[in-house]
Amino acid sequence: MVAGVIQKSGENGRRRRGRGRSRPMAEINVTPFVDVMLVLLIIFMVAAPLMTVGVPVELPKTAANALPGEEEEPLSVTITSEGVVMIQTTEVARDELIGRLRAIAAERDSTRVYLRADGVVPYADVMQVMGALNRGGFSNIGLVTDTGGPDLDNRGG
Repeated sequence: MVAGVIQKSGENGRRRRGRGRSRPMAEINVTPFVDVMLVLLIIFMVAAPLMTVGVPVELPKTAANALPGEEEEPLSVTITSEGVVMIQTTEVARDELIGRLRAIAAERDSTRVYLRADGVVPYADVMQVMGALNRGGFSNIGLVTDTGGPDLDNRGG
């Protein structure tokens, strides 16, 4: 047993179309898609520079490779050219540094911290902050530098 739909034919055997009905479009209009992509591109071009840590320092240049990424946002400690210590973008007095780091370490899963120091900061100051990071519960310390520095192996590449 077969069921089917019987359509009535209009005059001269033509099908009648109701008002407001039109043929389905066979092609895709890409103009709205391109418009949306351009807006997203502009948004990301504006937002990308804002995603970096907001403390300006002149990082030393090295030939080291980048560290692999993490799931949790890494903690960043910065020493400015004036010797001011900052956790993320918050200024911290040196005598409060260890206490703040211990409080942060208690809330985090990762013991990784990135230490950024201006190139003019004395080595002793950087080592003192590294010691405070270790005492504060962060044993995995990554030193942040810019790329393009000398590679020191005389290969020139």
